[in-house]
Amino acid sequence: MPLLNWLTRDEDLKAADRVPYRLLDEVPELSRGEGAEGLLVQGDNLEALKALLPFYAGRVKCIYIDPPYNTRSAFEHYDDSLEHAKWLAMIVPRLMLLREFLSEDGSIWVSIDDNEGHYLKVVMDEVFGRRNFINNVLWQKVFSPKNTARHFSEDHDHILVFAKNADSWMPNPMPRSERMNKGYKNPDNDPRGAWTSGDVSARNFYGAGTYSIICPSGRVIDGPPNGMYWRVSEEKFKEMDADNRIWWGKDGNNTPRIKRFLSEVKQGVVPQTMWFNTDVGNTQEAKKEVVAIFGAANFMTPKPERLLQRIINVATNPGDLVLDSFLGSGTTAAVAHKMGRRWIGIEMGEHARTHCALRLEKVIEGEQGGISKDVDWQGGGGFRFCRLGKAVYDAQGRIDDSIRFADLARHVWFSETRQPLTDPPESPVLGVHQGRAVALLFNGILKDRTPRGGNVLTRPVLRLIREALPEEFDGDLVVYGTACRLSAETLKHEGILFRQTPYDLAVRV
Repeated sequence: MPLLNWLTRDEDLKAADRVPYRLLDEVPELSRGEGAEGLLVQGDNLEALKALLPFYAGRVKCIYIDPPYNTRSAFEHYDDSLEHAKWLAMIVPRLMLLREFLSEDGSIWVSIDDNEGHYLKVVMDEVFGRRNFINNVLWQKVFSPKNTARHFSEDHDHILVFAKNADSWMPNPMPRSERMNKGYKNPDNDPRGAWTSGDVSARNFYGAGTYSIICPSGRVIDGPPNGMYWRVSEEKFKEMDADNRIWWGKDGNNTPRIKRFLSEVKQGVVPQTMWFNTDVGNTQEAKKEVVAIFGAANFMTPKPERLLQRIINVATNPGDLVLDSFLGSGTTAAVAHKMGRRWIGIEMGEHARTHCALRLEKVIEGEQGGISKDVDWQGGGGFRFCRLGKAVYDAQGRIDDSIRFADLARHVWFSETRQPLTDPPESPVLGVHQGRAVALLFNGILKDRTPRGGNVLTRPVLRLIREALPEEFDGDLVVYGTACRLSAETLKHEGILFRQTPYDLAVRV
């Protein structure tokens, strides 16, 4: 597979590994509502993603991001004029972390334009696997052509879609749009409702399709047009006519057509790759939504709620988890909340508080903009607001004195299993994964409050660990601790792999 090369490629591919794990500190005064459908994180999204991994790795059904497009123009809230190599250095480690969040049946959707879109496709082929590329969706983002354009009016954005595993990912069918249903009428007041008509003749050979037809007006049609056949047999045709499924025109003299009722049409349609602004909105519509919420157009390129509604409809079901690490004006979180999905949004600086939190607060209160009327949104739910806290350990490997057992336990478990640990136990045994048990000796978990008590692996401590393991467990044991007083021979005999904190942890994560 061809690979993209740039000046700092080798360094950028390892950048995510160098990001320290940091805590998430909830800010109760900025959290809103009842329940925890949403999580809004303020901070650099690279560090925030690393902090979230021990909680949500492998649990996100849909990721949508709208990163800077690198359009060589300055934006108020972020710099969108990065040089090409720097743009790649920014996006690559973030994509590598985002990949870890996807569930096995999850997908990632990335909005981009032609400035970096084709480079992004090659990079995502490498990060997510070329075979997991689903499609390039084209969104018609403008309402009318830009006559001031120097060369072409840029009418569309790309939305690159990758699955965690293309073999197991299936899109939900899209609901029928008004445009699709526009051609259905009911000129004869049929009690079955609106219908459209289809041709009775076809070019494919059909042995029973060469009979004559008599119109209600008395006109005889000797047979289908030259070289064609009636698509149903004479007996079937008469049955359909008796059931008022044949349309002869208002005067009963037209060539017959088959009535196809909207009520009998499959209501879900296969997603297409061309999304028109009449169906999913445009940038002008998005700016009006932002103005209605914030009182001014604070964003140059917001996305309309209808666009995110389409993505979330195709990629998720109610209750699924949606993640946006470039939250911007908060559209993804707002739409996910209104659609009954759980969500995580990340945005840097005060903008997370002054814009994103404000918008989500209005959603909870029942604001009626965007898709609210379409989904009958009445308000409700809640979200937690968090800021990035202290690093679990510093550059020298020292664990911060304020770190609790539960904090370190999540990172130890994730470093060993690449799985999240949402409910740390009240014993040193964190759990068993694929036949291997993991234990952590830290911060007096064994109730010994002396400075180093319980953090050193000794025979008595090992006995306490064994007692906390499931009775049927008979596998290897990984123990994290400050020091080990057991000999190498004992460790080998007991099937124990000892890792010293914080040094071995810093290396593995």
